[in-house]
Amino acid sequence: MTIINFTPWTALIGGILIGTAGLLLLWLNGRMAGISGIFGSVMSTDQSANGWRILFVLGLIGGGFIWAIAGGDVAAIKIEAGLPELIGAGLLVGFGTQLGSGCTSGHGVCGISRLSPRGIISTLFYMGAGALTVFVIRHVVGA
Repeated sequence: MTIINFTPWTALIGGILIGTAGLLLLWLNGRMAGISGIFGSVMSTDQSANGWRILFVLGLIGGGFIWAIAGGDVAAIKIEAGLPELIGAGLLVGFGTQLGSGCTSGHGVCGISRLSPRGIISTLFYMGAGALTVFVIRHVVGA
């Protein structure tokens, strides 16, 4: 298997920026940078104290646009799934983040860096589930 589009420098810079953003949010606001929780709060009916959350989500979305405007390489995305599959996948992800009390950014980035047992165990489980899913799809189902 050939690895294509491996970009260690941009990956390193991106990782440093994600870690720095998570650290600053914790230091300056006392909050974890768990994207599902932040986004869920923005989408809830209770809009009290959501100013920073809205700015955080806009920053996530705007970062890609800023990268593209600055001349960064933006790979074309080809989505091969239909709308029903995308909706189902989104609902499953939302259900999973509710069930696991967080997502990759909350448990994986912020939880592991704080040596949180819950973050470490959650990350091990969802990484294992992802690896198992890829194995089943590629080697059992044959897709």
